[in-house]
Amino acid sequence: MITKNIHRAIEQLKRDELVSIPTETVYGLAGNAYSSMAIKKIFELKQRPFHNPLIVHIKSIDYLNQVASNIPPLALKLAENFWPGPLTLVLKKQSTIPEIVTSGKDTVAIRMPNHPLTLSLLQELDFPLAAPSANPFGSISPTNAKHVFDYFGDELEVILDGGNCEHGIESTIIGFENDQYPILYRYGTITVSEIEDIIGKVKISTSNNSDPIAPGMLSRHYAPQTKTILTDNVYEFIESLENQKIGILSFNNPVSHKNILHQEVLSPSGNLYEATKNLYAAMHRLDKNKLDIIIAERFPDKGLGKTINDKLERASK
Repeated sequence: MITKNIHRAIEQLKRDELVSIPTETVYGLAGNAYSSMAIKKIFELKQRPFHNPLIVHIKSIDYLNQVASNIPPLALKLAENFWPGPLTLVLKKQSTIPEIVTSGKDTVAIRMPNHPLTLSLLQELDFPLAAPSANPFGSISPTNAKHVFDYFGDELEVILDGGNCEHGIESTIIGFENDQYPILYRYGTITVSEIEDIIGKVKISTSNNSDPIAPGMLSRHYAPQTKTILTDNVYEFIESLENQKIGILSFNNPVSHKNILHQEVLSPSGNLYEATKNLYAAMHRLDKNKLDIIIAERFPDKGLGKTINDKLERASK
């Protein structure tokens, strides 16, 4: 059921049931982070592998010490600059966080979301929420309540409707090697340069399919059901295909070809922020058009362009 009633969500969560919550990034599939029973339901409903850890959502920076320990000064500096907002920090966990949340690791991914409905919900709860994106594992992340309903229907009794997500792409994830050296585990809404402006040089991690430290590190992710290709030359790739029903995902210029059945231009003005916000919604629309293939244009490899390219690369594997 799609609703704006947080009291229905509170009732569900207190019974160790799941609800979908809106955030400024994507919609989440949330349960009591202290309840192993609720967390198990998240993994089962998403069909998510248990070795892939979840993000814990908290109500305030002051709550951080209740879920994390040995917090590096640089982590606090990032939280003070970007929370509430689309930044996740991977820190040593408190013993109150069940191992199922962290996939058996001694670290936990934490963020404070920036959405009024979900912040109001968190303020009413005496526990944080573990919440990956509200979609079946590996598929396109949802950026509105209808996307969530299309995925799960009546399997979710409460889908909180917070409108379209402001950013439309996942949070940036930063951890700390040896509790002090910053490392990027996932490209997201906040760019590497914005992070480095606050704390200095950040190391970039690589994909990890066997033992990911944080969400979003698996090589294949965010993928439509339709075969997807990322290319530097859309026209050349189209010409290599015969009798294919083609969908196009481009940055700012439309592509003209007789075999194109559906096309999404993410930002006619060439604005990377606008393109990022529109990315997943456009991928959802393309995926519903019974195409043979989606051809995605590679974006300028800087700032948010790196984030978009990272998502498209994982979608095309």
